[in-house]
Amino acid sequence: MKYLLLFLLPCFAFTSDKPAYQFYTQKLKTTSYQKVLKEAGEADIVFFGELHNNPICHWLELQLTKDLYEQKKEQLMLGAEMFEADNQTALSDYVSGKTTDKEFPKQARLWNNYKTDYRPLVDFAREHKLSVVATNVPRRYASAVARQGLASLDTVPAAQKAWIAPLPLTVDLTLPGYKAMLDMMHGDAVSTSARKEPSDQAANFARAQAIKDATMAHFILQNRKTGSTFLHFNGSYHSNHFEGIIWYLRQKQPDLKIVTIASVEVPDVAKPDKANQNLASFILHIPSDMTKTY
Repeated sequence: MKYLLLFLLPCFAFTSDKPAYQFYTQKLKTTSYQKVLKEAGEADIVFFGELHNNPICHWLELQLTKDLYEQKKEQLMLGAEMFEADNQTALSDYVSGKTTDKEFPKQARLWNNYKTDYRPLVDFAREHKLSVVATNVPRRYASAVARQGLASLDTVPAAQKAWIAPLPLTVDLTLPGYKAMLDMMHGDAVSTSARKEPSDQAANFARAQAIKDATMAHFILQNRKTGSTFLHFNGSYHSNHFEGIIWYLRQKQPDLKIVTIASVEVPDVAKPDKANQNLASFILHIPSDMTKTY
């Protein structure tokens, strides 16, 4: 027995847990992936708010997609900020098998990290014949709003307005998420206390965020089916605090059952930051020194 203990002692001495993530509830109580999966399977819409360059987010997005598929089969739908509405035909053609993986990148504007981070999701949908919805506004229109305001959309041809949320668009700049953007931009120049109204530049930047949020909400509602679960992937900022996309959804269908996941990076996943309380239905904590995909 003595020799056995001597043999095992080094093993115990050098054994340590290094968790790559930890889920918490809205009130920052520890919870499990299985609990997230259960709640997601009972929801109308699930928002996975990611950090775009975080590999843990992308891996869990794929796992959640696979596990929800086991529950829902053809009643699972996917949607993503990473695909713009005017690329829907190209996306649908690839997912349905009409085009190849060599043709798709030539037909759609893909993010630089598509191959590593989003292609696994799209290929899973292709393999299992799931619908994937390109929900985001074409970036040229968001850029125009950021530069010139919502009035810049007035000159968009009628046919192309089909790729944008219905206009005119209501933007409430007092919503905490948009107000935080304004405050951040003000902080670069003068203190927020010195300004009673946001500058045109700052306000238009927030409005550009809003046109993305509203358009994503629009295409989710336009495509979702009763009885299905719509799993949407987006930057966490678009759904944090149940704002952004969700605010626009609630204006149209306040009774939707929505589950949100927010992603945050922290020094120690076992020690949640109280500032993240109420950020989402579930808050995914990831070590801040996690390697990045770009």
